Amino acid sequence: MAIRVLIADDQAMVRAGFRMILEVERDMEVVGEAADGGQALALARRARPDVVVMDIRMPGIDGIAATERLLAEVDPPPHVLMVTTFDDDESLSAALRAGAGGFLLKNAPPEQLVDAVRTVAAGEGTLSSAVTRRVIEGFARASPPPESSLPPALAELTERELEVLRLIARGLSNAEIAEQLVITPGTAKSHVRSILMKLDLRDRLQAAVLAYETGLVSPGA
Repeated sequence: MAIRVLIADDQAMVRAGFRMILEVERDMEVVGEAADGGQALALARRARPDVVVMDIRMPGIDGIAATERLLAEVDPPPHVLMVTTFDDDESLSAALRAGAGGFLLKNAPPEQLVDAVRTVAAGEGTLSSAVTRRVIEGFARASPPPESSLPPALAELTERELEVLRLIARGLSNAEIAEQLVITPGTAKSHVRSILMKLDLRDRLQAAVLAYETGLVSPGA
């Protein structure tokens, strides 16, 4: 089935450009456009998108507040990909706390937008960009230091799963994790799925944040 995408941006030309990029993909369908967060909420309730491509700065209800409400009020909640011209840590960290599944700057190549939508739709989160890694590390630095090297939240994970979680936090894809640990990509994917299930996490982005927050991975390591 096609990935159902809702585009939320206050600039009509940006929305039109995103639509043109996404609609040529056979596995994607743009189900609506919104000029602000309020419109995005109303459309999401009706159209049930899989992914909302959300601008952070919009009039009225901004992208951060809209993301919080989307995840709380829409059933099933869509995945949110934040796309912005702003790469300041404060705004992006707020988007991360709100539950965004990934980040992309508006000056990224079109193919990165397509790849990011697919990745977020799969529940994997976009961790490949330097922007995302910087935000995660900044988010972790602002968190209280962990009380132990292996907190109870991670006690259910096996040694191999802890290895995989460290690599997720470094931004590695399943293929890169497989190469690093000399396992098959399918095995790497199974480990990632098990980690998310055991820790009750939505996607890889949340897993990476948890790895930094608990001290499993140190910022800058």
